[in-house]
Amino acid sequence: MIEINTVTKRYGANTVVDAVTMTIAPQTITVIVGTSGSGKTTLLRMINRLVEPSEGTIRIDGEDILAIPGYQLRRRIGYAIQGHGLFPHRTVAQNIATVPELLGWDRARIDAKVAELLTLFQLDPAAFGNRFPHELSGGQQQRVGVARALAAEPNVLLMDEPFGALDPIIRAKAQDDLLAIQKHFGTTIILVTHDMDEAFHLADKVAVMDKGRLLQYDAPAELVLRPATPFVETLIGAADRPLRLLSIAKAAEVVEPGAAEGEPLSATDSLRDALSALMWSGRETLPVAGEDGTILGHVSLQALLQRAARPQ
Repeated sequence: MIEINTVTKRYGANTVVDAVTMTIAPQTITVIVGTSGSGKTTLLRMINRLVEPSEGTIRIDGEDILAIPGYQLRRRIGYAIQGHGLFPHRTVAQNIATVPELLGWDRARIDAKVAELLTLFQLDPAAFGNRFPHELSGGQQQRVGVARALAAEPNVLLMDEPFGALDPIIRAKAQDDLLAIQKHFGTTIILVTHDMDEAFHLADKVAVMDKGRLLQYDAPAELVLRPATPFVETLIGAADRPLRLLSIAKAAEVVEPGAAEGEPLSATDSLRDALSALMWSGRETLPVAGEDGTILGHVSLQALLQRAARPQ
């Protein structure tokens, strides 16, 4: 658990983070959003003390981070940034091994962890381990950057605009990879982004910041249904609220019994994707399949429209 209590950061007379309080549950993904200059990156960097708080406390699993030497704290917290931050003169395997080597892991354990992470990120260790960053695509570099951040098995992973430089197709794949990896390791992730679609796709809870203050910290559906301020409502996009609601629910949640014709949807597809498929196919219903391909039932256009409607 990460407990942030009235944390403030000032640079002279300028307050960039203003008395922020929030509690982040373990093994969840929290996404911090806001306009440029809202203080979201500064708040993130105070968690690993790349920026020192001016006031307030931050505790990780009950321990005040100020009681831990900064270099030790940063070795316990994964950190991934936009642009990957890979060492150009080190191979992929050497990049991933950086923190475990600093922690004094034995060679066999390091090699096993490198191979495990490359395999998890669908990069063949034999093919990619000895390559240098410039020999990788942008998406591959991003995966290596996240793998390096996870190499020392941290309980907490901080991510600052990690997918901002990726093209839309690679970015979507990177987001899905992150969800799978988070589920695999149970890591607590705090991610900064300006992309609301990304926030709603990834987050268990979203923190909305403006001018250094935390305006709302809630589950995505709560932000859509009950925005705390006009700024939150504007940031979410008032016209997009029905689609936002559909984007945070899965087809499995609205499956009805009975057969239907057409290309099956996956039970893990978002309701937004299901609506798109129904509209494109011109059908009122489509079948829904589980992970093993078994047809679970069908989803209907009527059910989706009801799910997207404003609650009475």
